[in-house]
Amino acid sequence: MPFGAHESIAGGVYNAILRGQQATCETIQIFNKSNNQWRAKKLDQKELDEYFRMIDETGVTVATSHSSYLINIGSPDPALYEKSYLSLKEEMERCEALKIPNLAIHPGSHVGSGEEAGMNRIIEAVNRLFSELKEDNVWLLLETTAGQGSNLGYSFEQLAYMIAGVEDKSRIGVCLDTCHIFGAGYPIVEPKDYKKTIKAFNDIVGLDRLRIIHVNDSKKEFGSRKDRHEHIGQGYIGLDGFRNFVNDRRLKKVPMILETPKGEDLKEDIENLKVLRSLVKK
Repeated sequence: MPFGAHESIAGGVYNAILRGQQATCETIQIFNKSNNQWRAKKLDQKELDEYFRMIDETGVTVATSHSSYLINIGSPDPALYEKSYLSLKEEMERCEALKIPNLAIHPGSHVGSGEEAGMNRIIEAVNRLFSELKEDNVWLLLETTAGQGSNLGYSFEQLAYMIAGVEDKSRIGVCLDTCHIFGAGYPIVEPKDYKKTIKAFNDIVGLDRLRIIHVNDSKKEFGSRKDRHEHIGQGYIGLDGFRNFVNDRRLKKVPMILETPKGEDLKEDIENLKVLRSLVKK
């Protein structure tokens, strides 16, 4: 089971690989450009060459990129919708150049226009994206959300609805976030509850669409509809919830990525990964 964490690209995308190695990751997640800007500096060949050299040298892979939080392809505002779409398209193209197999995205927010209208705009954007990037090999992953505000994707049924509307289903998948589904009201702590939740996911969405798992404990209680990440075992999910995930044989090839707070020395990543690995039954 590949374990890893989200690592910073400060100083160049190749630096994320070195940070991943320092943090004892087998694989990592990155932002492929600045997270708080719409446009990105073009990737030059020198940076790409160094990035691929670092992957070869360290053995640390990049399982997924995460899209900018500025993007909202569920927005009813035509200008923001178009800006979001173009930014998402650029991130998909950057993933292709970096040979990153997945791009995870918070599906979007309907901003008061209604859930169905928001989901239909997301479907429209994904269909346009796949038709304009026919040669692209990157999977777009709709991430489960906690349901805060007008955020979409907080139920398995919503994810299934959006996936059903995508014409080219060969590159549409899901990123499951433990903190988010817990906040959205899916129980995962008791083994029997975990089994029911994963069965519901499989029945409604399909485990074959699950490409990445974000492993985050929750600062907020079950069903809070809040997205607040905590270190493994230090939140309301606790060690038992993560024990369920890391020992589920159906998930053994799905990269499990931390998105928990940390300092520059990455000691929190090192500790969280150590805890996760200790939960795996030998």
